[in-house]
Amino acid sequence: MRRPRLLALLVAAGAVAAILASLGVLVWQRATAHYLGELHDRGQNTLSLTESALRGQLARFERLPAIVADQRVIRSLVLSPRNEDLILAANLYLRDTATQLGASDIYVMYRDGETLAASNFDQPHSFVGGNFAFRPYFHDALDHGEGRFFALGTTSLKRGYYFGAPIDVAGQRRGVMVIKIDVDEIEQTWASDDMRIIVTDPERIVFLSNRQDWLFKSFGPLSAERLARTQATRRYANAEIGQIDYSRQRDARGFDLLSTADQGQARSEYLVVAAPMPEAEWTVQVLLNTRPARMQAASVVAVGALALGLIVLSGLILWQRRRQLAERLAVQQAAKDELEARVKQRTSQLGAANAALHAEIAERRATEARLRQTQSELVQAGKLAALGQMSAALSHEFNQPLAAARNYAENAQLLLDRARGKDARDNITRILGMIDRMTRISRHLRNFARKPNQKLRPVDLGQVVADAQELLGWRLRKAGVTLQVDLGETPLMVTAGAVRFQQVLVNLITNAIDAVEGRPDTSLTLHAMQRGDSVIVVLRDHGPGVPEQVLARIFDPFFSTKEVGKGLGLGLSISYNIMRDFGGSLSFRNHPDGGAEFTLTLRAAQARPAEAAQ
Repeated sequence: MRRPRLLALLVAAGAVAAILASLGVLVWQRATAHYLGELHDRGQNTLSLTESALRGQLARFERLPAIVADQRVIRSLVLSPRNEDLILAANLYLRDTATQLGASDIYVMYRDGETLAASNFDQPHSFVGGNFAFRPYFHDALDHGEGRFFALGTTSLKRGYYFGAPIDVAGQRRGVMVIKIDVDEIEQTWASDDMRIIVTDPERIVFLSNRQDWLFKSFGPLSAERLARTQATRRYANAEIGQIDYSRQRDARGFDLLSTADQGQARSEYLVVAAPMPEAEWTVQVLLNTRPARMQAASVVAVGALALGLIVLSGLILWQRRRQLAERLAVQQAAKDELEARVKQRTSQLGAANAALHAEIAERRATEARLRQTQSELVQAGKLAALGQMSAALSHEFNQPLAAARNYAENAQLLLDRARGKDARDNITRILGMIDRMTRISRHLRNFARKPNQKLRPVDLGQVVADAQELLGWRLRKAGVTLQVDLGETPLMVTAGAVRFQQVLVNLITNAIDAVEGRPDTSLTLHAMQRGDSVIVVLRDHGPGVPEQVLARIFDPFFSTKEVGKGLGLGLSISYNIMRDFGGSLSFRNHPDGGAEFTLTLRAAQARPAEAAQ
């Protein structure tokens, strides 16, 4: 009798083991995909920041060569390239200009490629007299009016990005103005021990990296054609181009994985997140080590396997005990049958009462459990609502003033470098004003959660619009957008909170700028009028409008028609609730002539002697 039972136990154990193995593989795959997905999102964020920093650094200098080339001393020099006085004057001018702009080197090349003057004319490795006609930025500037090139300097042996612009005099191209910027500062911001950040050239050679062991190395062997192109431009001077031993694959989940050896150690696997920079012919890549993600997935599998093993073991122990108990009860049952038969009739009524009591107890316990669950859900909902209010308020109330303050600060630095103290002091005064405004914002953030129609004041509509224009001035100029404002001849006063009303206008104008940016008509119009006891403010853009199928969701939280990464989808939702808090409304429609039109309706108010912003 024991052998069939033993056989049954073995079969059951085998089946359980097979189920656990299959479940373990499934959990491993799901956990690996999850943690690699988190790793990919982290890499994507790092890639976006890195790409923005590179583009910003290049954008600072791309227009400067043409401006410097138009200076009188430079134009005179290319007309008289052997005039010693002009050479000295040009050298001194270029040295001062390089210091002011923060450029690595600035130099003038004659049309035959010879360097006539340079900012480093008094340095041991001066460019003066050198001929760099082999560089692409020289020929591109002469032939196409603009030259760009990244290379290792043949004289300074320092990496840099070169901007070239032609020097035209009397309709003839006499030379090329070149500005070289240092890229070492960009690399220093990439310091990280758990990821690699690299930038490769068109030949897939690494020239920027936070890990020096990969610099000037190519992914895979260089073909004769790729090597010839690199040597023709002397992009890396006399530096030896190494080779990175690697293998690359895309797994079933679509993740790009690269395997390579780190400085003679065991091979490491990296998750690759890459994006091209076509304007510079670069490819920016972020490589994140997958070992932590796979270890986390293995930990999940191990914990799950341990938990399942404990459950199965507990079940087996319980089953064994129940079987032994059943055997003992069967032996005792025969002796008790006669006694139970006599007792059964006498205890039938008591059993019925007891069953009814158990049913009532079970019902009460179920009701109590549902009550506790409902209370827990209400508490959690309250917590999430409060957290959503604070995070959304902080994000949208501080974003625009901080951006404006940063812009003024950067302008102030340039003004101080140019000894324009008065203008810099004006910028600093504006920054202090921004700080005071943010102080008021932080003091009134708690009002976002209060009941409507409390602590509202008469607010000057013109002042709020002017403040919003001041905050968004830099953005309007950068995007090439014009904002036409018509508030009528009579000052309009509305019942609102100044800071929160300003935030509504900032949110709506920012969305309008995003809508018209890059379109033929980049104008915005904002006009206001008073109708009875209400003031109507209308903002219109000439963008694509909003598709009809999503009009009903435009004011929903976290809904956005923008690309991923451009906004959280909270601006319109917060603006809508702020307007309701003011006792007004915010509505939207697609204008019949094209574009989007937002209408704000507020209660008119009378001006008061002293008004407090909130």
